[in-house]
Amino acid sequence: MAGGLPHPVLWSTLLHVDQVTIGGATVEFKHVFYTWCAMAVLFSLGLVVRGGLKLVPGGIQNVFEVVIGGLEDFVVTNIGEDGRKVFPLLGGIFLFILFQNLLGLVPGCDAPTANVNTNAAMAVFVFLYYNYQGIKRWGPGYIKHFMGPMWWLTPLMLPLELISHTARPLSLTLRLFGNIRGEEIVMVLFFLMAPIVGTIPVYFLFLLGKVLQSFIFFMLTMIYLKGAFEHAH
Repeated sequence: MAGGLPHPVLWSTLLHVDQVTIGGATVEFKHVFYTWCAMAVLFSLGLVVRGGLKLVPGGIQNVFEVVIGGLEDFVVTNIGEDGRKVFPLLGGIFLFILFQNLLGLVPGCDAPTANVNTNAAMAVFVFLYYNYQGIKRWGPGYIKHFMGPMWWLTPLMLPLELISHTARPLSLTLRLFGNIRGEEIVMVLFFLMAPIVGTIPVYFLFLLGKVLQSFIFFMLTMIYLKGAFEHAH
C-alpha cells in the first residue's frame, strides 16, 4: 500500500497467489487473480440470467435489461445505428470494468483496476479496436482522419493527430488507475481513523465513484469509435 499504509488481509495473500513464478521469473499475479474473480462473477450471473429468462422480466433479469437497454439506447443516440454493431463490446467493457472496480469494496478482495497493468491491457485493446473498425470501414482512406480538414494542413495536423491518438491508451490507463487506487488509499485511511463509523458511509460514495469510472471508460471508448465511424472532413 502506498505511503507505508498497512494493506488489509487479502484472499490472494492467503492463497499465496500474489506472485507466481513463470519460467524462473517471479511476476505479480494478484491483479490477474482478481480479474479472473470478476470474470467468474460475470459468467455466473450471465448463466443464471440466461437459464431463467422470462417474457416478463423480474429480479436480476430486470436489472440487467434496464442497464443493458439504457446503455444501448445511449450508444445508438450518440453513434447511430452503427452503435448496435459495436455495443456488445461496449456493454462488455462497462460491465467488466464495473465488476473489477466493485471488487475493491469486497472485504478480502482488491480491485484489479487499481493495478496499472490491467488498465493498460484494456486501453491498448480499445486503441487497436477502434482503429481496426476505422480501417475496416474506410480502408486506406482512414488516414484522412489524421490529416485535417484541408490538405495544406497535413504537415501540421498529421503529427498532432498521431500524438493525440497514441496518447489515448495512456490517458485511459492512468485515469482509471489513479481514481481507483486513490479511492482504496482513502478507504484505508478512513478505516484506520474510525474502523466502522468512518468506513461504512464512504462505501456508498465510493460505490458511486466506481460506477462513474466504469461509465467514463465506456463513454470514451464510444467516442473513439464514433470518430472512427464518421467520415473524415
